[in-house]
Amino acid sequence: MYDHNLYYKPPLWLRNGHVQSVWPTLFRKVSLTEPVRESLPTEDDDELHLDWYRQGNDRLAVLSHGLEGHSQRPYMQGLARALLNDGWDVLAWNFRSCGGVMNHQPRFYHSGATGDLDRVVQHGLAQGYGKVMLSGFSMGGNLTLLYLGQKSEQVDSRICGAITYSVPCDLAGSADTLARPSRRIYMQRFLRDLHAKMEEKSKRFPGLIDITGFEKIRSFHEFDDRYTAPLHGFRDARDYWDNCSALWTLKDIRVPALMVNAADDPFLSRQCFPESRAQLGAYVRLEAPRWGGHVGFVEHVQDGYYWSERRAVAHARTLVA
Repeated sequence: MYDHNLYYKPPLWLRNGHVQSVWPTLFRKVSLTEPVRESLPTEDDDELHLDWYRQGNDRLAVLSHGLEGHSQRPYMQGLARALLNDGWDVLAWNFRSCGGVMNHQPRFYHSGATGDLDRVVQHGLAQGYGKVMLSGFSMGGNLTLLYLGQKSEQVDSRICGAITYSVPCDLAGSADTLARPSRRIYMQRFLRDLHAKMEEKSKRFPGLIDITGFEKIRSFHEFDDRYTAPLHGFRDARDYWDNCSALWTLKDIRVPALMVNAADDPFLSRQCFPESRAQLGAYVRLEAPRWGGHVGFVEHVQDGYYWSERRAVAHARTLVA
């Protein structure tokens, strides 16, 4: 069982999942040096855009963002800064079509695109690092854990562990949660961003992608049925969710992996809080603070760190001790 009281205790005004979820987007600024940008080609004539923060360390952290996020989001930069200050190099990557550059293929990104993550990880390992840690937020957290579960016993020995936040490891349940009327503000924002993206793709691939009637879409059930599933080789949304939910592969992970999901996260279903060792396996630990919202965990302290970043540094130290 997890202890809701053990970890993160914000001030009273931050003990609300919705406030936690929107505050960093509206008000957080992170001071970080400009990264070195790199374009990494893929085997299907596409490319992934990477942000490198190198200091000459022997250990690398690979950071994956959330749905419709990018490598320069405050939560990505905040974690990058904390890890850089604790002796890590950092590689923050953008999913296909994210980061302000549209990718070349009809496909874009999805919660189970572990081939792209593997391409980034292998590229990082090829630079000669002795240890690599993976980290992901929201969809990027699901992707990270799914990747490690799929690799299982074959995971590269230099990958020392992972830390993930606000992970919708039950994709179907999270889609149901976000379809609720009380979550409409979040869905409207996601769909607005996705509409612009699919509109651009429809111009590039008019015979394949049709956005007629897009404005009638109200949920991920409809969006994933119409776009995500067919563009990425799944029968429908349910097939996509069943095959790409990390929940079913947690037990197969073979490196220490920490999943931090706030109990008041407005995006997550009850199934995103697995408690049994049969589900978690021997290597995954769930921490479920009572507060924190979705990719929140806000703190107002002099060094500018959020609680999630302190927790990441503490966990990372155990991986290289």
